[in-house]
Amino acid sequence: QLQLVESGGGLVQPGGSLRLSCVASGLTLDYYAIGWFRQAPGKEREGVSCISISGGRTNYLDSVTGRFTISRDNAKSTVYLQINSLKPEDAAIYYCAARPTICRPSLNEYPYWGQGTQVTVSS
Repeated sequence: QLQLVESGGGLVQPGGSLRLSCVASGLTLDYYAIGWFRQAPGKEREGVSCISISGGRTNYLDSVTGRFTISRDNAKSTVYLQINSLKPEDAAIYYCAARPTICRPSLNEYPYWGQGTQVTVSS
C-alpha cells in the first residue's frame, strides 16, 4: 500500500513562496505518476499539476503555469511543488496523489492520496 504525506504548507503573504513536499512510503514511487490537487472552501477539488514517472513530463493548470513547478526525486521518494508569486486564489488544501504509470486529469483515477497540507495566503 502506497502512503503519501504532504508537508510545507503555511501562511504566506501575497507574492510569497512555498515549497510543498509529498513523501511516499510503503511502495516504491518509481512506478507512479504524481499529481498535486487543491481544494478551496466551497469549491471542488481541482488538479494543479502532474509529473510523470521519470519526471520528464509535467503539466499544469493554466492559472498556475509559470508560477508553480513540480519536480520529483525518486531516490528520496519525494515529489515537490514549488509555489511562487502566491495569490489569494491559491489558498486551499493541497493534496498529492499517485496513480500507476501516466498522469490523468481526473482525480477519480488516483487511488492513493495524502491527507493534505493547508496553504493560506493573506496579508
